[in-house]
Amino acid sequence: MKARKTVLSASIFAALAMGSGFASAQQSAPAEPAQAAAAQQATDIDAVVVQGIRASLQKSLETKRNADAVVEAITAEDIGKFPNTNVAEAMTQIPGVTIDRRFGQGERVSIDGTDPSLNLTFLDGHPLAQTPWLHGEQPNRGFDHTLIASELIGRMEVYKSPEAKLPEGSLGGTVMMHTRKPLDLEANSFNGSIGYSYNDQASKGKPSLSGLYSWKNPEETFGFNVAAQHYEERVDRQGVEIFNYEAPSTFPNAAAQVPANARVPNFVNAAWFQQDRERDSLAVNLQLKPSSALEFNLDTLYIKESFDNYNQSVYNFLSDRPLSVDQLNMGPNGVVTSGHSGPNARVFYDANARVSEVETKGVDLRGSFRGDGWKINGQLGQSKATNDNMRTYLLQSTYTGAYRWDIGKGVFFDDVAGSRDPRNWGATNSIGNVNFFQIEAKDQYAQVDFSVNFNGFFNQLELGLRRHKHEESNSLNVFNIAADTTLAQIGTSGYTDILKDFGGFSPSHAQHLQLSRSDVINWVNGRNIDYSFTNGDAGNYLNNTFHVEQTNTAAYAQLNFSQDRLHGNLGLRRVEADIRTSSFELGGATPVLPPPPGSWTTRRNKNDYLLPSLNLVYDLSEDWVIRASAAKVVAWAPYRQLVDATFLDNGLLTGTGGNSKLDPYESNNFNASLEWYFAPESALALSVFYKDISNFVNLDNGLERNFNSLRDIDPARWNSALLGRNGCTADGFCDYAVLRPRNGGAATIKGFNLGLQMPFGETGFGITGSYTYARGKSEQGDELPYQSKQSVSISPYYEKGALTARISYGWRSHYLAGGYVAGAPPASVDDYTDLGASVGWSFNEHCTLRLDAQNLLNEKYTQYLGVKSLPLNEYTSGRRYMASLSFSF
Repeated sequence: MKARKTVLSASIFAALAMGSGFASAQQSAPAEPAQAAAAQQATDIDAVVVQGIRASLQKSLETKRNADAVVEAITAEDIGKFPNTNVAEAMTQIPGVTIDRRFGQGERVSIDGTDPSLNLTFLDGHPLAQTPWLHGEQPNRGFDHTLIASELIGRMEVYKSPEAKLPEGSLGGTVMMHTRKPLDLEANSFNGSIGYSYNDQASKGKPSLSGLYSWKNPEETFGFNVAAQHYEERVDRQGVEIFNYEAPSTFPNAAAQVPANARVPNFVNAAWFQQDRERDSLAVNLQLKPSSALEFNLDTLYIKESFDNYNQSVYNFLSDRPLSVDQLNMGPNGVVTSGHSGPNARVFYDANARVSEVETKGVDLRGSFRGDGWKINGQLGQSKATNDNMRTYLLQSTYTGAYRWDIGKGVFFDDVAGSRDPRNWGATNSIGNVNFFQIEAKDQYAQVDFSVNFNGFFNQLELGLRRHKHEESNSLNVFNIAADTTLAQIGTSGYTDILKDFGGFSPSHAQHLQLSRSDVINWVNGRNIDYSFTNGDAGNYLNNTFHVEQTNTAAYAQLNFSQDRLHGNLGLRRVEADIRTSSFELGGATPVLPPPPGSWTTRRNKNDYLLPSLNLVYDLSEDWVIRASAAKVVAWAPYRQLVDATFLDNGLLTGTGGNSKLDPYESNNFNASLEWYFAPESALALSVFYKDISNFVNLDNGLERNFNSLRDIDPARWNSALLGRNGCTADGFCDYAVLRPRNGGAATIKGFNLGLQMPFGETGFGITGSYTYARGKSEQGDELPYQSKQSVSISPYYEKGALTARISYGWRSHYLAGGYVAGAPPASVDDYTDLGASVGWSFNEHCTLRLDAQNLLNEKYTQYLGVKSLPLNEYTSGRRYMASLSFSF
């Protein structure tokens, strides 16, 4: 039904545009000569402070029309007028752009059906370092757009077809974000806002504050601006999780009750994630332009983020004591949907208190000199992101007793009163651990570009050199908390009150005993734990300590051409990639601390790539534009996948590994579009894309023998749950199912975008919308990560006088996600709908009140294992409401 609705929506867009085109007496102006128009338009966008939805949409449309490539754009008012809290959420109105909302907020951006890690984002032409904030997450090349406050961005372009002068590394598209420049703004201008956000699931709100001051001298030769923001938001995610499935033979006392090929959910978990996100941003931009020929820009950026969070999980663990399982009940589609475990079974309570503080710094210097028919640009800088002390305090207690369970309703304790007594929840030998992550990312870059203009068909030659060095470091130290204790001795804080939107869930499971975040941290800090290096868990340290260094050296030549109605560019980019990865290699020996001499190993992978590109644009008439492009691109896998190391889950006996011999994705990309500018501020565009990937990176799941540190940390659990399972032997080694990337294979991605933008005359009403179809498969027939076959966005708006209002509707069909973190199977995310709205009232030209709402449907984020009959996770994150008062003078 939803798929039919998306096709219908696309048809409606086309019909509306056709009708408006015939009804309108005013047609758009003829296209300007290509190169001059494109250069002038880029200047205009920077120079104009856009006011109003229609004006900003028009500027974005002019960028798209005058570009030599297939480009989509949004400007400052677009970003500000959509209900959003970060740049990713503002991008959802761009055709072909979809975002993942695993915690409710928009994070990773997919472009035309490609994995977010294969699309690069640049700020003012340079990379911005970033680090993971979540325990267990791996460094990712795809940009986490929660990092950037939308107030900092003046305009943004998404290049869907490459040009030789663009940095390499994107398979789906390249995102270019631009900050506001002081000489483009009024002297002594100030823009600011104060706001408040509220999450109805958390029943809690948070404040925000932002401001931008800009100054320039009367001669407009020097200026500076300062942009600052303080943002807070409460995140509350509640859900039901099923970690994996086992074969009935795992449970010998009940295996005969169901078919041998049935699937048994090993865990049913009630999960509650709570987080207070805080972000403080400060950007200072200096601009010096002593003459029309010479210009310098010095930009600095500082971002301090807090991602402290608390996650509680209560789950049964059937294979922990498999002999206790005495009943399995068969459900439909070959899945066991309920069962019972006897009095020796255990239920686990994990209380994870996490501290995560990310600091990002950057400085960027750009200069340009324009001569008579030529121009030279230079840029250099660096950025660094650190999460020096990401800590996780984990307390894991168990309850021993009989229970029945249901795949959708959780655990029903036979002795409910006993399950609510904190004296019955505890641990022997070990009650948890403390994790210390240290993560650092650093980018250093330098670039020089030269252009010279000609008369004739080829009117400009652009040449450039670029060197970019990226470093990624990661280490993990885990320290065991030895204790024989109970929750009664630690001290509980009542009962949880979660899962209200999961009807029929077990009351004693959803409203279970709980520790508060401060309970966990205070109790752990009161223990006498030996944090000396050699007392840490050797396996965790050796498997999760690595360093990646990638240096790309690139040179390009690009010829721009224009004659009559034809314009475009032809270019070639040569890239030399030098990748060095370092990690510990033990050759099958038992892990020990300190590491054995010579175990730190560095491997090198160096290759050259020639990347040709061609972009053609032809103005069929004053209203019709046709584009075509062809290019070869390369994109590298996430940094963690390039390292010969293995991240293990010792309880699930799964892992995720890397491969230092991994080569990049290589693809021949083809794009074409037909654009109809049927009225002022209006356009209907159809674009098609085809990506022929010749070196698709596959993930293979194989058995690898590794040491399991639970043998020494928790001997009781080792003996009851692991010894003898999956080849686990008394020396501590087990057979792990490890996902590891490898070269080879091929894949294709093909599809189209249909985009519409139009106002309805002078009524104040208008609409933007898009429909995207993307279809991709590997040569093995596997789905491609993060690719929705269909996605649609519709955003009607009203703007007249003091009132502005907008509704934003987005829907994407199911897609594959996960598989990159140990213990997480490749999960499919079900269809997802997001509905938002905003309304604003301008009291005068200086002051506006806005009310925004997101996730009005309180959509569930649902994951399953390939087919919906094998559910994995289902979450709600609540509706989000925001009020802000903005002012400018």
